[in-house]
Formats: sequence, structure tokens, C-alpha cells
Amino acid sequence: MDPLWLGLGSALWLGVLTSISPCPLATNIAAVSYVGRQVGSARATLASGVLYTLGRTLAYVALGAAAVWSLMSLVAVSSFLQGTFPRLIGPLLIVLGLLLLGVVKLNLPGLGFSDRLKRWVDSSGIWGAGLLGIVFALSFCPVSAGLFFGGLVPLATEHGSPLLLPAAFGVGTALPVAVFAVLLAAGVGWLGSALDRVQAVERWARPATAVVLIAVGVYETLRSTFYLI
Repeated sequence: MDPLWLGLGSALWLGVLTSISPCPLATNIAAVSYVGRQVGSARATLASGVLYTLGRTLAYVALGAAAVWSLMSLVAVSSFLQGTFPRLIGPLLIVLGLLLLGVVKLNLPGLGFSDRLKRWVDSSGIWGAGLLGIVFALSFCPVSAGLFFGGLVPLATEHGSPLLLPAAFGVGTALPVAVFAVLLAAGVGWLGSALDRVQAVERWARPATAVVLIAVGVYETLRSTFYLI
């Protein structure tokens, strides 16, 4: 398989995993509630879902591109990436896996869905969905920060893709809202049970991904750092 396609698939999955993790899922539920208010018009509901997806994607592309371009443009960092960085991939994946399992914990401030933000979004009309996407994308929780800075940024840097992989990650994080917007527009009334199923999927997807990351991290550490494989 083409390494770029593998990288795109990995970035998309990291985004999906981010979106269904408990903290980001709460923001996505808030976004679904906002989109749901447009249910009187199927076209407005779909437009809200699309704008939310675009907002999240643009935020992650901007932030990811800035981080990756900064790393790729510095001569000293470029030398580091070629020499030392490959040996750090393994330990980084192990730490990311431990973060997903809850063994390693981070404490980050979140923006939340404050009353001020709610009024700001309400005054923006349908474009408020796009604003929500941008704000929620930048409201990093420990898991989302770990997946973005510890997973996506190194992956995009390794592939030399400051735009495409962050875009795939952004689309992945917004997929649940986009899907629920389509369901709302179609008049489907079992969104509550659908959200419960998403949470059930997250309960096995997160530890399964963590185990894979730790296994790959151990392999890469043994291969690149200790040269045992």
C-alpha cells in the first residue's frame, strides 16, 4: 500500500477516535444540539453539518500546517528529524497508547460551551455551526491534544504532508456531527440511541487502538533505538 494512503487512513482514524472520546464527544453532542435546532429545514440542517465539518477541518489544517511547516523548515530540526526523530517514534507511540488507556494523564484547560460562546454562536445564524467547529477544534482535551500533537503532527511531518493529513484528521473529528446532521435532515428520531452506540464503540476502539500503538511503539523502539530487530 502507498505510504501516503496509509498515512491518510491513520490520520482519519485518529480524528474519528478523537471525536468519540468522552471529552470531544461532549462538544460534538453540543454541536449536534445546535444543528438540531435547524431541524425545521432539512437544507439548513445539512448546511450546518457541513459548516461545522469545514470549521473543524480548517482549524486543524491551520494548526497542523503551522506545526509541521515549522518543524520541516528549520535546518537544525531537519537534521534532528533525520537522525534522532525516528528513534523517538517508538517511545512516543508508547506514551500515546498509555494516554489512551488512562495510565498517563494530562491536565489541560478547556474553552467549554460557555454562555458567552452560546450567545456569540446564536447571533451568527447558520454560520454559527462553522464557528462552533473552529472553537471546539481548538478546545483541546488531554486525549485530543495527545492524538493531535503526539500522533498527527509526527505522522504528518514524517510524510511531509502539512495540509493533507491534518485535513483528514479534521474530517475524522467532525464525521459524527456530519452523519447526525444527515440523519436529522432525513427525520430520523433515534439519535439518542445512536449516540449511546457511539459511546459503546469508543469503549472498545480506544483501548484497541492503544494496544496497537503500544505494540508498534515497542517494535519501533527495539528496531530503531536498540537495533534488536
